[in-house]
Amino acid sequence: MSGNPLTAFVVDDSAIVRKHLADTLTAGGIEVIGTASDPLFAWPKLQARWPDVIVLDVEMPRMDGISFLRQIMAERPTPVVMCSTLTAAGATTTLQALAEGAVGVVTKPKLGLRDFLTEPGNGLVAAVRAAAQAQVRRSAPRPTSAAPRALPAAVPAFAMAETTERVLAIGASTGGVQALETVLRALPRTTPGIVIVQHMPENFTAAFAQRLDALCEMDVREARDGDRVIPGRVLIAPGGRHMQVARSGAQYVVSVRDGPLVNRHKPSVDVLFRSVAQQVGANAVGALLTGMGDDGARGLLEMRQAGAPTAGQDEASCVVFGMPAQAQRLGATGQMLPLEGIAPWLLRAAAEMPASA
Repeated sequence: MSGNPLTAFVVDDSAIVRKHLADTLTAGGIEVIGTASDPLFAWPKLQARWPDVIVLDVEMPRMDGISFLRQIMAERPTPVVMCSTLTAAGATTTLQALAEGAVGVVTKPKLGLRDFLTEPGNGLVAAVRAAAQAQVRRSAPRPTSAAPRALPAAVPAFAMAETTERVLAIGASTGGVQALETVLRALPRTTPGIVIVQHMPENFTAAFAQRLDALCEMDVREARDGDRVIPGRVLIAPGGRHMQVARSGAQYVVSVRDGPLVNRHKPSVDVLFRSVAQQVGANAVGALLTGMGDDGARGLLEMRQAGAPTAGQDEASCVVFGMPAQAQRLGATGQMLPLEGIAPWLLRAAAEMPASA
């Protein structure tokens, strides 16, 4: 795209919406090379000239947007921004779109749609520009259903009497929905407790945790203040709240609190990682996955300085090689790994660590 304007293609069944979205993008310096009312009309136009980013509605005649997204990712992977009333906070459709490969979401309100469409600051231009930086790849075949999930084993009351339990801390942003699904699906229910910050707005994370819980052997939940970090459990920081790990006697628990944005985010990966460095130290393992910006890089460095094994997702497998790249530049990553290598590494790193009281 060097020297050439950023290009976009809009697919939406409403002629009025298509016009306003195209006008907004054009005013934002983005060249709209075409529009279409549904995927079947869009496909031949796209073949004639392929855009840098596709803006896609969900509810359309003949083929819905999620099905078309799946086709795009299978045949010609392209950054896609979903723009629909169905992508409201907490909507299952949003999580499905992100899991299928969309890299951005803009919600059209059901009320006040015209005001939204004519508002230059509606977030569409920023979302398309951010999506253009994403590195998307051909989707792998997805299982049609999850295998039956065994319930996590009960944790004996004395399990942490000597505080030898590990805490695995993971941070992610753009592309993280897919990345975390890949990592967590590969982990057995005996895995040490995991704490995760995925950049998501408020009301999204509960549905995200429920989705992962249905796909993984581990018990995945949105974190609540005071939840214990125990083997077989994954705690995801709630959108709009920071999450920290704290020591409570011989146990590790999470603290979920409000607070100012950190690195432009709440929850912030740095907030989580710094607490892990201070409270867990060498009993922790840290991984920073795909994402835009630098959130988590300094916190991962503090974890490494505290004796924790650390790793970052490599550029080739990242949707956006931002956060891991910053961590690598700071010397925060002990190694860089492809996405498929993260889960095995987490298990090895936790197993190889010396026990400490």
